[in-house]
Amino acid sequence: MMKPTIYISRRIPSQFVEPYKNSWSIEMWPEEDQVVKRDVLLKHAREADALFTTLTEHVDRELLDQAVNLKGIANLAVGYDNIDVEYARKKGIVVTNTPDVLTDTTADLTFALLMATARRIVEAEAFIRDGRWTTWSPFLLAGADIHHKTIGIVGMGRIGEAVARRARGFDMNILYHNRSRKEEVENNLGVQYASFDDLIRTADFVVSMTPLTKETEDMFNASVFKKMKSSAIFINASRGGVVNEEDLYQALNNHDIQAAGLDVFNHEPIAETHPLLKLDNVIALPHIGSATCETRSQMIELCLKNIDHILKGEEPVTPVQ
Repeated sequence: MMKPTIYISRRIPSQFVEPYKNSWSIEMWPEEDQVVKRDVLLKHAREADALFTTLTEHVDRELLDQAVNLKGIANLAVGYDNIDVEYARKKGIVVTNTPDVLTDTTADLTFALLMATARRIVEAEAFIRDGRWTTWSPFLLAGADIHHKTIGIVGMGRIGEAVARRARGFDMNILYHNRSRKEEVENNLGVQYASFDDLIRTADFVVSMTPLTKETEDMFNASVFKKMKSSAIFINASRGGVVNEEDLYQALNNHDIQAAGLDVFNHEPIAETHPLLKLDNVIALPHIGSATCETRSQMIELCLKNIDHILKGEEPVTPVQ
């Protein structure tokens, strides 16, 4: 009996695949920091029984139509907007993601980004390295308080809830907006539901934790930024596509809002010439929300476990619903 063929679209350490080598025929893109070439991905998709993908691979109709043996796709992320999930379902292909294991790690990064943006941490560190710290002054690199301010979380999923728990430790007033109210979360965390418009107008910190869908694409745009407080700080650790980056640039450049902390962008990776990087009131990170050794290892293990379940005809651990 032939072993099922697995294609892994990014090089991962060998110890993760070692337990499966006797059961699977495993092929892997040899680069860790380069995206798999499209023709290579298509070639392997035609033969594979399962794909292990990252957010950089577009699993679209073209690929799925050629993947005649494909039974499952394990995506190394919580999000799965890189995959045409509905079309995959029509073809009987199971799609999985990696929720839960990265919740606290991503919430840590989100709150760290909020704090760094509010207190101008990156700017202050560069101030010393550039030899510009020559004296003390009352408002030197003065930022914004975090404690007792109002945070507005747009998207109250698992990570949004974890961000809210961290905000409680800073005595923040916590608003949230979600497609549906979560009364259990309100009771457990003391958060308050608000309409999107009320949240935008009220919050000192607007934090996007919403998934990218047709409804949320470009939801943060010029009209939204105009409604925010001029002292508001915008944080995006969800998906770049939920923000109109040109509108964000104008809002920051015109001081319609105070600052932004961004871990995600519309088209990644961005170059050093990206307009937002020209602004002093922006902190930009290279999509590192879940990037700790512990969490990325758990994510990889979960992807492989999902594939194992699918190939055995069992229910995967974390199927995309």
